[in-house]
Amino acid sequence: MEIRQYQPTDEQGWLRCRVLAFLDTAYFDNVLQEKEHYENPSIELVAVENEEIVGLLDIEYEVTDGVVCSRGTGLGGMIWHIAVHPDYRRNGIASQLLKKAEEIAIDKKLNRLEAWTRDDKWVNTWYERSGFQMVDSYLHVYIEGNKELAGYIKSEYPMLFPLQTFAHYVGEDKDEMKQSFKRVHECICFEKSLI
Repeated sequence: MEIRQYQPTDEQGWLRCRVLAFLDTAYFDNVLQEKEHYENPSIELVAVENEEIVGLLDIEYEVTDGVVCSRGTGLGGMIWHIAVHPDYRRNGIASQLLKKAEEIAIDKKLNRLEAWTRDDKWVNTWYERSGFQMVDSYLHVYIEGNKELAGYIKSEYPMLFPLQTFAHYVGEDKDEMKQSFKRVHECICFEKSLI
């Protein structure tokens, strides 16, 4: 297996790997049709086996404090995507991608990495084993159907009827949100110091 810089010709393989990797996670419906491009510099790596993209890691990083990351001081990098093709999991690919990305990040004088993910226990365990600490969280709330929408979401535009919505809940009563709506995920911020 080779870990190398992402190239534009990798886009279809990158997209396929990400979709398949996310299918059994809380991000199962977060499908992209094209790879994101970042406003700031980025570290974009892929793991390649038999000419197939089997892992990926994208980090957008700061050259000015506070432009990309939501916490901390100094220059940081935000992990936007990390994924391993399901057929290649448990082979250390994510850890190898992270190790290479950390080497590049340190060379670029970043002092920390930040990652936001949802409440998949196995994903959170991987972050913790990789030296990250949970530092913050809020809720992703999906509100669907007339019963859930009633009393919460309505349109002021005539003849426009919302059928579903996605919302961030940053309040204190997370249990009430979890009881009120069928699909609620905790969105967790992990941070790792590089110094």
